[in-house]
Amino acid sequence: MAVTVSAAVLFGLVSLVLIRTRYVQLGSALVLFLFGFFIASTGASKPITSACQAIAQALTHLTA
Repeated sequence: MAVTVSAAVLFGLVSLVLIRTRYVQLGSALVLFLFGFFIASTGASKPITSACQAIAQALTHLTA
């Protein structure tokens, strides 16, 4: 059975764990969140999305 999880949910869970274990402070997490939010509205969002999709596709072919 295959389970799919969106990247937003995955990164959200990782961020939550890092904040709760105090590995990352709340201020730095907020800065990174805002950076991601603002970069999504620039022209860089399309190449970043394409790169993430290519990596995900490569990983699925690696295990097959």
